[in-house]
Amino acid sequence: MKPQDIIAGKSSLWIFGYGSLVWKPDFKYKRSEVGYIEGYKRRFWHGDNFHRGNDESPGRVVTLIEDDDATTWGVAFEVSGSQLEESLKYLNVRETVRGGYITKMVDFFPHGEDRSPVQALVYIATADNPLFLGPASPEEIGAQIAVCRGKTGHNLEYLLRLAEFMRSSCPHVEDHHLFAIETAALTVVSYLLAAQ
Repeated sequence: MKPQDIIAGKSSLWIFGYGSLVWKPDFKYKRSEVGYIEGYKRRFWHGDNFHRGNDESPGRVVTLIEDDDATTWGVAFEVSGSQLEESLKYLNVRETVRGGYITKMVDFFPHGEDRSPVQALVYIATADNPLFLGPASPEEIGAQIAVCRGKTGHNLEYLLRLAEFMRSSCPHVEDHHLFAIETAALTVVSYLLAAQ
């Protein structure tokens, strides 16, 4: 789905973020809402050789894996007017060109009683992407994240900021995958610090 196809005939668009977009959207938007999408689980299965790693040592970032029983919490941003084209151009470079993500439209459910879902654009890295790393144990993923760094910063920062977002904005949600990796990465970091 190309950006021009996404915005054809639209005056506004919701964009759902479930990784770094939740704390660092870096585009102008009208408003944002915390909420969730259904049918996907968030996993640190995608490699990153630009923002949070490099070719020799790719970092690990999140993507969405289809799972009928799962929900993924994050933030949806409403963009309108000139923000629409500007945000999609920016995200096309950030997520598609450098990240290898594709786009899909999904139902986003804003948090709160009796809220109607809205259609939202989401970026997903699929298994046929050359950067896709696939599943590994929380310990393996945590160890990889603990030592990787890219042009945007440490991979550990990405992990910790995502975990902090979940604790502060979605305290009722227990993201076992995320928190197990956080624990594993912090264990590696404390070991590395103690060894110095």
